[in-house]
Amino acid sequence: MDHSDQPVLRDGELLLRPWTTDDVEPSLLLHDAEIARWFDVPATIPTREGHAAWVRGTHAEWADSRSKATFLVEWEGTVAGSVDVRQVAEGVGALSWVVYAPYRSRGIASRAVRLLIDFAFTELGMTRVEAHVNPLNRSSLRVALRAGLRREGLLRANTRLRGEPHDTVVLGRLRSDPTPDTREGFTAMLDSALPVKRAIAQGVLRNERGDVLLCELAYKREWDLPGGVVDPGESPAYCLVREVEEELRITVRPSSLLAVDWLPPWLGWRDAVLLVFDLGTSPSDLADRVVLEHREIRAVHWADEACWSQRVAPYTVRLLRSIGRRDPRVTGALYLEDGNPTLETQPRG
Repeated sequence: MDHSDQPVLRDGELLLRPWTTDDVEPSLLLHDAEIARWFDVPATIPTREGHAAWVRGTHAEWADSRSKATFLVEWEGTVAGSVDVRQVAEGVGALSWVVYAPYRSRGIASRAVRLLIDFAFTELGMTRVEAHVNPLNRSSLRVALRAGLRREGLLRANTRLRGEPHDTVVLGRLRSDPTPDTREGFTAMLDSALPVKRAIAQGVLRNERGDVLLCELAYKREWDLPGGVVDPGESPAYCLVREVEEELRITVRPSSLLAVDWLPPWLGWRDAVLLVFDLGTSPSDLADRVVLEHREIRAVHWADEACWSQRVAPYTVRLLRSIGRRDPRVTGALYLEDGNPTLETQPRG
C-alpha cells in the first residue's frame, strides 16, 4: 500500500509518523487492560499477524483519499502510542488516541492530539474535529480539553461497554477557535466544562511576617491565591485541600471561612461564588519545599501588600484589602461582592 506521502509531524522529542511493520513487535506487549477497557476489546495481547494486518489497514485508509490518518506516537525514539483522525462528514474529523502505560501522565497524549489537530486543519482541510469520550474516562477527558476541544454535550446511554449502557461526552474544536495555548482558548475550553454557577475555593496562607502566599500561573499574567474550581459534589474546603495538594504537593488545613465573595462576569467567565478560607501561618521556607504542577503553576511567592497590589487582579486586591481591614470585633465570614463589603456592586476591573 502506498503511504509514502503521509508526512512526519514533530514537536520537540515528540514525533508522529506512519506505522510500519517494524513497529509491530515492539508495540505488541504494550497493550494492557486499560486500553482493552475503553476500546471494549478482549484484554489479551494481539497476535503478530493481527497487529500487522491492522498496520497495513492504516496504510490503505490513508491511500483511500486520506479517509483516515493514523500516526504512531514516538517519544524520544520509542513507540509510545497511536493517534488518528477519521473523516466522518465533509470537513469534519473524529479523533481517537491511545498512549501506552509507560508514557501516561506525562502530557504526551495532549501534545500528540494537538499536533494531529493542527495537521487536520492545515493539511486535510478540516474545519471541525470532535471526540466522543466516556465520562468515566477522566484521563481522556483531560487530554481532549488540554488539546483545546470544548465540552459540547452529553449523549445519554448512546453506547454499550461490556454489554452495559454508557453515556458519551461530545467535545469539539473548530478551526476558527482560539488555540489552547492562548488565554482566550484556555478560558473557552475550561468554561465549556465547568458548572454554569461555579464555586471557587481559595485560601489565605501567611508567613511569620504576614506576607501572603501567591501562585504565579502559567495561563494568565496575574498572580492568584492558591485554590481552584470546586467539582460537582465536592465540598469547597475539600476542594481547597485537594487543589493545593495537586498543584503544590503540600497539605493545608482550612481553619475558618474568611469571606464569601460574589464575582460578576469578567473576561469571558460567567459569574461565580468565591469562598476564601484561612489557612493559618507557615514558615517562609515552605515556598522552597513545594513541588509545582508546571502545567499550571510557574512559581510561588510570599508577597506583602506593596507587592501583591501590583501583581494580582484588581478584584483580588479589593478582596485582600477587605479581609485585612475587617473589624476584629466582627465574627463570622465577610460577605463581599466583587471584593467589596457592600451589596452595591461595582464594575469589575
